[in-house]
Amino acid sequence: MNSWINLDALWKIVVLGLLAGAGLPALFAVGLRAISLPGRGGAATTSGADDRILGSNPAGIAAGALCFAIVLAGIGWGIYSVVAGT
Repeated sequence: MNSWINLDALWKIVVLGLLAGAGLPALFAVGLRAISLPGRGGAATTSGADDRILGSNPAGIAAGALCFAIVLAGIGWGIYSVVAGT
């Protein structure tokens, strides 16, 4: 092991950076996709003049809510880590 490079700390930084830097936005995108899944009617419905799409699939809404909860937990953990100084 090189005395200038701590490989143990380096791989931890790389893995955490990949999870937080690419994993959380990807999970957020999966949650958005899950919410927009059509229900049994075939197509998602639009709400009047708005161009928002309301998903009508309960399983998709539950999966999206789980994805968003994981993302919020990751953000909360990051804020806690910064404030606690660890």
